[in-house]
Amino acid sequence: MKTKSLCIVVIASILFFCPSIKAQDWPQFLGPDRDSKSPQKGLLRSWPEEGPEVLWAVEVGVGYGGPVVKNGKAYLLDRDEETGDIMRCFNLQTGEELWRYSYDAPGDIPFPGSRSVPVVDDRHVYSCGPYGDLYCFDVKTGKPVWQKNVWTDFGGKTIPLWAISQCPVLYGDLLIVASQAPEAGVVAYNKQTGDVVWKTPNLGNESYVSPKILKIHGEDQVVWLTSSTNTFQNRDAEVTKGNVVGLDPHTGKTLWQYSNWDCHISVACPVVTADNKLLIIGGYERGATMIQINKKANGSFDTTELFTTLEFGDQTKPPLYHDGHFYAMYRTNQKRDGLVCMDMEGNIKWKTGRNPNFDRGSMILADGLLLATDGLKTLYLIEPSPEAFKMISKADVLTEGGAGEGMARMGGSTQNWAPIALADGKLLIRDQAKMVCVKVVQ
Repeated sequence: MKTKSLCIVVIASILFFCPSIKAQDWPQFLGPDRDSKSPQKGLLRSWPEEGPEVLWAVEVGVGYGGPVVKNGKAYLLDRDEETGDIMRCFNLQTGEELWRYSYDAPGDIPFPGSRSVPVVDDRHVYSCGPYGDLYCFDVKTGKPVWQKNVWTDFGGKTIPLWAISQCPVLYGDLLIVASQAPEAGVVAYNKQTGDVVWKTPNLGNESYVSPKILKIHGEDQVVWLTSSTNTFQNRDAEVTKGNVVGLDPHTGKTLWQYSNWDCHISVACPVVTADNKLLIIGGYERGATMIQINKKANGSFDTTELFTTLEFGDQTKPPLYHDGHFYAMYRTNQKRDGLVCMDMEGNIKWKTGRNPNFDRGSMILADGLLLATDGLKTLYLIEPSPEAFKMISKADVLTEGGAGEGMARMGGSTQNWAPIALADGKLLIRDQAKMVCVKVVQ
């Protein structure tokens, strides 16, 4: 009996201390900690000439929403302009579709299709569609548990120009999302029932940024930002600056605010460093600003602007922070700076420009390497270094086509702009026609 008990203890210890035995999940936007980093080990250090193995592929509708993975299942909020929004669940190993749930969500927007990433726990998967439909689904049955609308429930009328682009975040028993409607800014729902636990007033101009839980001075805070006035859509409106706010995640109380952010269409969420500095970035040639979050003797907070640079930014994703340097894809309507590296003082270390070109793609840091899509059809394996752009391998894993019509054609013929996901050695990438699963481990 003692021998049997000892064996159980040994096996349990091996399972606990050997991370490669347990599949790594990617349960939310930008990964486990919402920072584009994965604990995955054992990445292939080089690829064959034909590229890494594609394990499976499935057809998807047009859109920009990325997948999440939990317990061997992948979830994607897809969209068909005739059907509406479609929550889909796949077997991660085979690509088999396990269930789907569709609901009517009519609308007409530039660059049509999905544009958000779900969040999943052991029981439920949550998603927010482009017209504000917030759903909680049972992960086993695919049936909805509750449904709200983050826009119309709080007085929203005309949908924002680029629709609702919210990737919800879970915090304890709360599901937190930004409404941006006239009667609400950030809203926290009870994740089990959908009841509103707290909400802030409207916090400023429209924003396409999702809330993020950041550790600031040792405390969890919800950090979110609004845009400055969108002069593209509101040419005659009074121009006001955007706001960056830190909120108490339990109550929604504003802890601090920075009100000098100039980015008329904000998409990327902020990035925090170990010394409580916050980098906020924007596309459309608005650059990046670093602010210091200060905690005073009485426990309150304020902010100090450290620098602003127009030489670093990203149209759709937050930068990736690694070893004191930031990496981002700075491609806008006018700029073609490609992949850019910047240090903590705002000094640009290098830019790839158009060689190679990076156009609103996505990056993940895993096992000391960057897995990066170029926003078109190519996947790169890169050694992150402030010295120079150091490519290890590249491969075309997507194909031309599926770009949509009208204004969407301005974005090119592939538009692989969705966030990628890495789980159990499998990289999920989608464009405007399909989602592929690529093996990236040994």
